[in-house]
Amino acid sequence: MAQTNATSWRGFVFLGFSSFGDLQLLLFAIFLFLYLITLTSNIFIIIIIRLDGHLHTPMYLFLSYLSFSETCYTLGIIPRMLSGLALGDQAISYVGCAAQMFFSASWACSNCFLLAVMGFDRYVAICAPLHYASCMHPTLCAQLVCTSFLSGYFFGLGMTLVIFRLPFCSSHEIQHFFCDTPPVLSLACGDTGMSELGILILSLLVLLVSFCLITISYAYILAAILRIPSVDGRKKAFSTCASHLTVVIVHYGCASFMYLRPKASYSLERDQLIAVTYTVVTPLLNPIVYSLRNQAVQTALKNAFQGKLLGKG
Repeated sequence: MAQTNATSWRGFVFLGFSSFGDLQLLLFAIFLFLYLITLTSNIFIIIIIRLDGHLHTPMYLFLSYLSFSETCYTLGIIPRMLSGLALGDQAISYVGCAAQMFFSASWACSNCFLLAVMGFDRYVAICAPLHYASCMHPTLCAQLVCTSFLSGYFFGLGMTLVIFRLPFCSSHEIQHFFCDTPPVLSLACGDTGMSELGILILSLLVLLVSFCLITISYAYILAAILRIPSVDGRKKAFSTCASHLTVVIVHYGCASFMYLRPKASYSLERDQLIAVTYTVVTPLLNPIVYSLRNQAVQTALKNAFQGKLLGKG
C-alpha cells in the first residue's frame, strides 16, 4: 500500500456500524436513550452529593469525581458516534481523531486511578475506622483526586503521542466507532512493534498498578472483615464494598481485554461489543450500582424530590 506522511494526512472514516445498514437509526435511538440516562444520572449524583451535607464525606467526594470523569469520558465519544449514526457523516479530521484519543484515554486512565483511590478509602474506613477522619482529611482527598486526573492526562498524552508519531498508510478507514488506540494503530505503516510495545507498557502501568493497589486494599479489608465476630457485622462491612467491587470487575475486565493483548488478536465485531460496554454501559452502571442502591444516596434523592435540599441551601 502507498505510504503517506502522518503530518499531511487529513482525516479518517469510521466503519464501526457501517455493516448495520438500515438498523443504524435503531442503534441511534437505543444509544441516545442510554446516553441521556447516563448523562442525567451522573450529573444528578454530582448535584445530590454537592447539596446534601450528609454526603460530604471522602467516599461520596470520590464518587462525585468518578461520575464527573465518566461524564467527560462519554462526552468525548458518544455525541460524535450518535451524529455519525443519525447523519451518516463518519469522517473525522486527523487533529480531531488525535484529540478524541487523548481525551478518551485520559479520562479512562483517570477512572482507573480514581477506583484505586476509592479502594484505599474503603480500606481506611474498615481497617482503621477510629483514624478515618484524621487520615482522610480534605487536603489528602484533594491531593488524591488531583493526582488521579494529572496521571490520567499524562498517560493519555503518552498513548496519543505513541500512535500519532507514526506514518499512516493509504487506507484511512477505522474499523471502529471512535479513535481508540488499537484500531488506529492498525492503520499505521511499517514496523509498529515499538509502538505496540509502548502502548502495552503504558496500559500495563495504568491497569496493573491501579488494580494491584485495589487488590492490596481488599486483601486487608477481607482480613479485617473475617475478624468481625458477628455475621451481621461482616455483612454490613462487606456491603459498603460490594458496589465498588462490581464497578471494578466490569471496568478492569473490559479494559484489560481491549488493551492488554497483541494487535493480531483484534476482532471488529468482538471489540465493538466490548467497546460499547465500557463507553455506554459502564458509565450507566456506576450511578446504579454504586449510588442508587446506597441508603444514604436514596435518602438524599427523596429529600431532593421533596424540596428539602434547596430549602437548606
